[in-house]
Amino acid sequence: MTPGRPLSRPDSAPEPDPTADQATKDAMSNATTVSPAHSASTASTLITNIASLVTNDPSLGDRSPLGLVHDAAVAIEGDRVVWTGDQSKAPATDNRVDAGGRAVIPGFVDSHSHLVFAGDRTQEFNARMSGRPYSAGGIRTTVAATRAASDEELAANVARYLREALHQGTTTFETKSGYGLTVEDEARALRVAAAHTDEVTYLGAHIVAPEFAEDPAGYVALVTGEMLDACAPYARWIDVFCEKGAFDGDQARAILSAGKAKGLHPRIHANQLSYGPGVQLAVELDAASADHCTHLTDADVDALASGDTVATLLPGAEFSTRAEWPDARRLLDAGVTVALSTDCNPGSSFTSSVPFCVALAVRDMGMTPDEALWSATAGGAAALRRTDIGRVTPGAYADLTLLDAPSHVHLAYRPGVPLVTGVWRRGERVL
Repeated sequence: MTPGRPLSRPDSAPEPDPTADQATKDAMSNATTVSPAHSASTASTLITNIASLVTNDPSLGDRSPLGLVHDAAVAIEGDRVVWTGDQSKAPATDNRVDAGGRAVIPGFVDSHSHLVFAGDRTQEFNARMSGRPYSAGGIRTTVAATRAASDEELAANVARYLREALHQGTTTFETKSGYGLTVEDEARALRVAAAHTDEVTYLGAHIVAPEFAEDPAGYVALVTGEMLDACAPYARWIDVFCEKGAFDGDQARAILSAGKAKGLHPRIHANQLSYGPGVQLAVELDAASADHCTHLTDADVDALASGDTVATLLPGAEFSTRAEWPDARRLLDAGVTVALSTDCNPGSSFTSSVPFCVALAVRDMGMTPDEALWSATAGGAAALRRTDIGRVTPGAYADLTLLDAPSHVHLAYRPGVPLVTGVWRRGERVL
């Protein structure tokens, strides 16, 4: 899968109309035109005076994968983009927003997070960063706290982390269960998540539940049986942590296959801590993404390059654990589609900042600023098999981020600086 390659779409998202008004097209060179369902002259909002606009449409602007347009404007009608191009050719509208010579990029698509949890693992992080052994329960610590929390507490936590993410430019996110590990707690985690996003993932197979420590086969049976039945109505995706100490290849295949039979599409935590079968299994089962991808053989890379599975890289995890960085350069040079995401979770990557992950990817994973931004927007959309987000072209949702900088390169050039100064989500300015 490469930038610009068509992706399948969720049933809930209507396909943008690819046809365009030919008269308008002829009148507007170096611009993208609107579908017959929209009229540029009635666009409800026009953002103009954009120094550089990232469209992720390689037919526009500089013809790069970013489709970078200088001195640009964007027209929005309702929740959709209806026009992009040279601001000198922008359609007339009464509602104008002056970008002030700043950059506009697609809203970030955070395609891997674990936001439904309670508690805190500060002591674990402090010990790890101080070089001291720590024997507390890791994920099991979060499981205990999450089980003890009320629905209201869990919902408040999700809302808090989503506010953080929004202020850093994230307009679409995926999130998972995985800290309940009982039928009731996994189902309620997904109910909480589904109140905030359509991109909900059932991760009952995060680790073997403590009660099944001596009977992992029994837990797999629960995950693929009663728990799946209770959780499937709230989820679009199914995930499994395929790793030593969690679930092996055969167990992971059984779990993901059961989910597919219930209408859930696979994604997989693969090859994070060691070499293993996760990536090959992801491609075999047509998983939307294989996430982490730190320890890869040449055969793993070849499999990803030949299939439609996106390699989602999560540099916050390596930062927070001082682990080996994934080799993004190796994947990109092989033609693999790469996404960048936060992996926001309380244990190994407690960040909600996609800009931070972009900076890490450029500094430590061999990505260029252009590649990192594409991976955090269009790449994240590919990992969710969406074409209506992660780009600024007619028919896509009007999810935009305004940077207090003239170029997207500043995301890596000025790491840690709060550059996001405006956010539109589904056409509404929310920041």
